[in-house]
Amino acid sequence: MSSSYRHIVRLIDTDLKGEEKVGYSLSRIRGIGINMAYAITRSCRVDPEARVGYLQDSDIKRLEEALSSVSSKFPGYMLNRRKDPFTGQDRHLLGSDLVVGIKSDIDLMKKIKSWKGVRHSLGLKVRGQCTRTTGRFGPSVGVARRSVAGPSASQESR
Repeated sequence: MSSSYRHIVRLIDTDLKGEEKVGYSLSRIRGIGINMAYAITRSCRVDPEARVGYLQDSDIKRLEEALSSVSSKFPGYMLNRRKDPFTGQDRHLLGSDLVVGIKSDIDLMKKIKSWKGVRHSLGLKVRGQCTRTTGRFGPSVGVARRSVAGPSASQESR
């Protein structure tokens, strides 16, 4: 089976398409960008330009091992969770762990009632964007349309 083509390869609870190149396909995993994907393929000695469907079982196993130990193989500036507030360590979260980590960060901000937490809880923009004209929700209020048919009422009275 190692020499045959696979349409779908599963890594870290993510289905990767067999026709994509390894570098770009790994970036479909939540928590891995293009640069991190290429760094992982180089550290595993897997060709980033090869197609995922043609990878051998040994290559896939090396990629799985590298993905499970990203935080120990790469320097801190490449990781996505530096100085974790709960553990104080540099970590790299992938998949559902990343989603849970972001949610716990937002919940902590709401709990301590920081400015960002208050904005999150109100459903407003958090990062300082202007909200006068954008970020609106609900039906439009205060917008009147001009009548299309005939002259306006002010011209008829003349």
